[in-house]
Order: sequence, then structure tokens, then C-alpha cells
Amino acid sequence: MSVFMAVRDEELHIVETVEAVLAQDHAGPLEVVVACGPSRDRTRELLDGLAVRHPGRVTVVDNPSGLTAAGLNAALSATRYDVLVRVDGHAVVPHDYVATAVETLERTGAVNVGGVMAAVGTTPTEQAIAAAMTSPIGVGGESFHVGGGEGPALSVYLGAFRREALDAVGRYDERYLRAQDWELNLRLREAGGTIWFTPAMRVEYRPRPTLRRLARQYFDYGTWRRKLVRANPSTVSLRYLAAPVAVLGIGTGLVVLAGGAVAALVGSWPAWTLVGLLPVAGYALLVTAGGLAAGRGLGLRARLTVPAAIATMHMAWGTGFLLSRGTE
Repeated sequence: MSVFMAVRDEELHIVETVEAVLAQDHAGPLEVVVACGPSRDRTRELLDGLAVRHPGRVTVVDNPSGLTAAGLNAALSATRYDVLVRVDGHAVVPHDYVATAVETLERTGAVNVGGVMAAVGTTPTEQAIAAAMTSPIGVGGESFHVGGGEGPALSVYLGAFRREALDAVGRYDERYLRAQDWELNLRLREAGGTIWFTPAMRVEYRPRPTLRRLARQYFDYGTWRRKLVRANPSTVSLRYLAAPVAVLGIGTGLVVLAGGAVAALVGSWPAWTLVGLLPVAGYALLVTAGGLAAGRGLGLRARLTVPAAIATMHMAWGTGFLLSRGTE
């Protein structure tokens, strides 16, 4: 069993992540191969220390570009076994994760299996972001975010692959800075393979610590999902268009209201410009109500931050989608 990772600037979580992999309830041989990009913190130092403490089980390779897809391919090239399990740099897998992956691959005949991205925060802001990331109003109804029954899926979080299937489609496309998992799973499905979701594979994910970093993350997600849609038009769906439509609606509403305000300075406010309130107020009410409901059970500060986290995700993703250009 080979676990492969691509990391960069993961000092806070990398030791916990790797140790959780090494603690798996797996009877056979297990290795962890980590591709480390240029980091501004102690990530490489910590990884080298893990390799010394666990000789033959932890291998560290270089990822000079720091790009995720390139790092994943570099790590894959250094792996030895036929089942390949991807783990993220700020994810913590439960002790039975690998065993469940193997059992699911064998039982279903799928080429890639994966489960739930269970976002868990520690600070109030992280807790709010985690609630937003696991709420249908925040991310839609995709099973690896919100859970559900097992079965075939378009994509899954991280994934456990059969080596022959991954090699047959050329591994990760290094042109994609984001959405590389979705694009890879698309090629696996087009090659006749099945992608399988099971809620039994539940991964604890550490969300971004600030709304600013969340915005950067989701802007990139939107940007690269648009590139994927442009290259593969059949992958577009109403769910992907919801955030861009919201951005356009709110933007239009604000422009109309601004026009009314300018007109009011030189005369009177045109009554028709109040129509601009509809998308702005409607969206604000929807996100506030949905966010407070999603944050039920959290502390007051965290719960009040959930609507802001949801709006950040929507607006950043939608703006990235609208402004995206080609993959070249």
C-alpha cells in the first residue's frame, strides 16, 4: 500500500497527518511518499525528521515547482505498490481508512474510491468555515462534502486508486493548478472506470484559518473549474452556474442602486432603481438564514461568522469562474 502526498507550507499539520497514516490498521506493507514544494516554514525539516524516524516507511521527494499536480506525479513515481492512496497535507485519516479503501476497491471493482471531506475547525473562524463547507447551501449537494449513501460518483475527495488505471490515463494533468482531481476522475470515467463514493471513508480536514485565505482558495477553485468546463463542456451543471449567477445578480443590483444614488444627488431618487435591492437583499437574507442554521450548535462568534464564510465562498468561486481564462 502506497500513500502519496504533495505538500507545501504545512508545518502546522504535517506531522499529525503522516503519523495518522503510519498508524493505520493495515496488515501488509505500507509506505508514505511525500513530494515537498518550496516552503516558507519548517515543512521540509519536519518531513526529513519523519523519514529518519521511520526509515523505509517515509520517503520525501522534491517538488521544485510547488504545484500540486506536479507534486502528486512526483510522489507517484517514487511509490512501489499497486494500491495508491492520496492523502492531503492538512487532512487526518482515521485508523481504518486504508483498510476500508482496500475493501471497497475489491468489493466494487472501482478504479478510484473515496469518502467524506469532514471539515473540522478549532478556532471560531475555522469552525464557521467548516460549517459552511459541510452545508448544502455552502457547497451544494456533492456527497463528499455533505455525505450520503454509497455508490458511483462523478468525483470523490482524495481517492484510493488502482495503479494500472491511474497509469493508463496518464496520472494527473499538470496544466491544472486546481480541479485536478475532478479532471482526473473525468478521464478515469471516460476510460470505462467507476468512481465510487462511500461514507465509510471519512477524512478529517483542517479548513483555512481566515476568510481571506478562504476567498483565495475558492477563487482558485472557481477559476480552474471554469477551465475544466471550457475544455469539457459536458461537465457544466446548474450547481456550477449558481455562484456566477449570484455574483452577476448582486453586481447588477449594486450598479442599479449606485445609479439611483447618483441621480438622487442631482435630483430625486428614481423609484425604479429600488429594484436593485431585490438580488442584494434576497441573497443576504438567504445566506444569513442558511448560515445561522448551518452553524447551529456552535459558539456565538462562530455561528455569526458562518453566513460570512458562505458568502465568501460563493462570491470568490463565482468571481473566479467569471474571470477565468484558458489553461495555457
